[in-house]
Amino acid sequence: MTYGAANLNDDGTGAKSTLASTVYHQLRDDLLGGVLGTGSKLRVEWVVSRYGAGASPVREALNRLASEGLLGRHDQRGFFIMPVSAAELEELTRTRCWLEERALRESITHRTAEWEEQLVLALHRLGRASRLSPQNLSSLDLDWEKLHRTFHRVLISACRSHWLVGFCDQLSDHAYRYRQMANDRESMQRDDFGEHRLIAECALDGNADGAVQALVDHYQLTAAMCMQRFRQGEDAKATAAPGQRARR
Repeated sequence: MTYGAANLNDDGTGAKSTLASTVYHQLRDDLLGGVLGTGSKLRVEWVVSRYGAGASPVREALNRLASEGLLGRHDQRGFFIMPVSAAELEELTRTRCWLEERALRESITHRTAEWEEQLVLALHRLGRASRLSPQNLSSLDLDWEKLHRTFHRVLISACRSHWLVGFCDQLSDHAYRYRQMANDRESMQRDDFGEHRLIAECALDGNADGAVQALVDHYQLTAAMCMQRFRQGEDAKATAAPGQRARR
């Protein structure tokens, strides 16, 4: 195995060589992007109709997504979309910081010239991209999102553990779901490129403590924005509740 190098053109989705994998990637994109409502049932027949595939590849895709924690499964009652919650976000962020701290420290310890070049290039590409979608200024641009994902993958790519990189990728998928909640214009008033640049500069200087702190701060700021949206949603429900009761 070769460590310390990452494919800068890899967006993490993998090959779509079979019908089942095609359905898997399409459904996965919709789940991560918040297109489908959380907590709702996901019937095989509905998925077959929506994605134009047979029952067998659909079941294979659903089982794969369930194994990744994006879908839940009731015995004899089928699949459902995993709900989001403040408690899960807190646990997710904490666990992600734990794992990526180890991965980043190992990556810095075992860094190579090739890794440094890839990190500089990944940061450069990220800095040149627009975070906001030209079609919808309240949402993230998909090309920026791919570059953002690549930057974070390159950071830990020299850690010498494909298992650890894989676990970090899976947590990144779940974190992406929550980041969609904080994608309004107000929440985007942050120096996101400055945050990424600080992480990269510390890593390139071999300052593992500084890089880890900058990375943790970066993740915790995003989580705090998502938590704020949770509180806003709860306040809105509490405000609407009296009126709803009065109409009954």
